[in-house]
Amino acid sequence: MAKNVIVVGTQWGDEGKGKIVDWLSDRARGVVRFQGGHNAGHTIVVGNRVYTLNLVPAGIVHDGVDCFIGNGVVLDVHHLLFKEIEPLEAGGIAVRPRLKISPGCVLILGYHSALDRAREAKSAGARIGTTGKGIGPAYEDKVARRALRVHDLFHPERFAEKLRETLDYHNFVLTRYFNTEAVDYAGVLAQAMADAERIRPMVADVSAALHAINAAGGNLLFEGAQGTLLDVDHGTYPFVTSSNCVAGQASAGSGIGAGMLHYVLGITKAYCTRVGGGPFPSELDIGMEGTPGHQMSQKGSEIGVVTGRKRRCGWFDVPALKRSARINGLSGLCITKLDVLDGLPEISLCTGYRLRGEAVDLLPMGADDVAACEPIFETMPGWTESTRGLTSFGDLPRAARAYLARIETLCEVPIDIVSTGPERGETILRRHPFEP
Repeated sequence: MAKNVIVVGTQWGDEGKGKIVDWLSDRARGVVRFQGGHNAGHTIVVGNRVYTLNLVPAGIVHDGVDCFIGNGVVLDVHHLLFKEIEPLEAGGIAVRPRLKISPGCVLILGYHSALDRAREAKSAGARIGTTGKGIGPAYEDKVARRALRVHDLFHPERFAEKLRETLDYHNFVLTRYFNTEAVDYAGVLAQAMADAERIRPMVADVSAALHAINAAGGNLLFEGAQGTLLDVDHGTYPFVTSSNCVAGQASAGSGIGAGMLHYVLGITKAYCTRVGGGPFPSELDIGMEGTPGHQMSQKGSEIGVVTGRKRRCGWFDVPALKRSARINGLSGLCITKLDVLDGLPEISLCTGYRLRGEAVDLLPMGADDVAACEPIFETMPGWTESTRGLTSFGDLPRAARAYLARIETLCEVPIDIVSTGPERGETILRRHPFEP
């Protein structure tokens, strides 16, 4: 009987979802991306090859696995074709015969990124810290029901008419409100029409294809982007992304029923990181050599795949994870980058907050309350032994096992997988998500 698994980030993104999706893909018939855009970044390490993906699901590195981009994704077709598919195919990976794209995906066009950049520039000190790739404005158009979608590309006259109307509106905002240059209509139209013919063979009814795989007994793996605490509804609003990053979005963003979702795997680092603006209760100073924050930053190579910005680093945040566990209905956890903590004499866990004089053990809703939280820490012994590359839980240092056990107890979610390095094989399995 088929079993379907959802992989979601439980922190502020960058938890290492790509490696785990790749690792689980050998048990899947199809891998599905269901939200976000090319502001996401997955890094896959296979031997001496490193693959950087934004939109293409991480299962593409496995032969025989079909990959799908669901209707919940906002799609920059030009980026997909020339920044992802071409480099992958040049490296010997067959992408086009195995990648299917929903006709319902909203298109990201040139004016979306122009709006994104103009808005951030005008915000000055109150910047959200977006990637400037047009994700938010594209989702705004979707909700406002003025978006152009993939299926519109194959009706040129209708596309041109809708584009002119939409671009007139956005150019008014760009020139009159943001005092920036208008986006050229002819250029946007020409590029869209050229890209349409290249993408046409990959467009398919993703919902129907997923139901067919499931009916035939094939496992499906759903791949989330960003992290739960960046969810537009449940994250540290307004310092969030523009889509729903939680497990429930796998249903709406790919066209399958909630009853087809069987196991939710939450990916979390052994510490916390965040890119861009917004509150971060357990944050540490990453600039001072010899400190835990500096070790996390340097040893963990904490630089954004998409943005190239240094990630902020801090201790593991239990109240934040508990909030994520409830929102997603987590079945199990995967702890990544445990090896980054090797050598620290002591390790702290943020076990709660003090918020305006009261103790709380769950991340509050909204950025203002989170910013007012003072972290409450519990300190545990560290370990000197290396955990890098270990594949057996029993081989972990006693203090590392105690640290993981404490996370399980406080968060009330079992740790089913531990990642001890970027390679596929550098993984400890305690319970396989695809097993009954």
